[in-house]
Amino acid sequence: MRAGRILITPRSLSSGVHPALQPLRDAGYELVCPSPGETPDEATLIEAVGDCIGWLAGVEPVSEAVIDAAVKMKAISRNGSGVDNFPIEALERRGITFHRAEAVNTRGVSELALALTLAGLRNIVATDAGMKSGDWPRRIGHEIDGAEIAVVGLGAIGGAFSDSCLKLGAYVRGFDPFAPDIHGDHPNFRRGSMQETLHGARVLSLHAPMLKEGAPLIGAQEIDLLAPDAVVVNTARAGLVDKDAMLKALESGHVGTYATDVFEAEPPTLDPLLAHPRVVMTSHIGGFTVGSVRKSAGLAVENLLKALN
Repeated sequence: MRAGRILITPRSLSSGVHPALQPLRDAGYELVCPSPGETPDEATLIEAVGDCIGWLAGVEPVSEAVIDAAVKMKAISRNGSGVDNFPIEALERRGITFHRAEAVNTRGVSELALALTLAGLRNIVATDAGMKSGDWPRRIGHEIDGAEIAVVGLGAIGGAFSDSCLKLGAYVRGFDPFAPDIHGDHPNFRRGSMQETLHGARVLSLHAPMLKEGAPLIGAQEIDLLAPDAVVVNTARAGLVDKDAMLKALESGHVGTYATDVFEAEPPTLDPLLAHPRVVMTSHIGGFTVGSVRKSAGLAVENLLKALN
């Protein structure tokens, strides 16, 4: 007799064949994979979750209706650190244990943020598109060496991104009222207020959670503080950026590139902002590397087994 059923919903794991899932099978659990390779919607989750005692979860939005349908659920384990997609209070009311795999995608996300930063500074995507259309675009770029980089959010990912920029010769300014001191003795790093951090920055990279009230963190006033032709990189949360303000800044030229790996819905609708020619998009691949998936899946499985046992 099997130990019970476990729901598997992360897109990187939901085919059910990743070797990190084998310990669950070895422990006698049956794996339920309702949407292989895709993000399950609410109806799919409600249909699949009812007889599952455990859940290895991803970034899919989870409503209170889904939690209400999880009548046998004992423990949920996220294969990442974010909790925005779960109704935490509903889990607490039900007494469902919730675990996160923290800091496992630090390298993957910070490296993508760096790649998007460099792509924006050198106009790589727009130049490639122009050449493929038969043109010969030569828009002058900026070097990261000596550039002023603003980092909002100095947790594991923001700290790793800052470290990479410092090693490339940038001057990094960071804002985070909660994170511990990092790079304290580095001559090219300093912390300050939001205004001090953004003022004159050539690059802004976001690594912060959403505000509790859900309001954007970066609006017109914050964007105006940046240097002209600035690069804004968002690998954190789509809602951190005011869409209308960013579109106006792109159209005016005050922002040269907006690069994002995060969206309000996945896949996104190409609204006027996302369709802008100087917006660079990646399909939420920050933590989608062989190393990050292996580490996040391994820790998430370990956390789930401990919770269920």
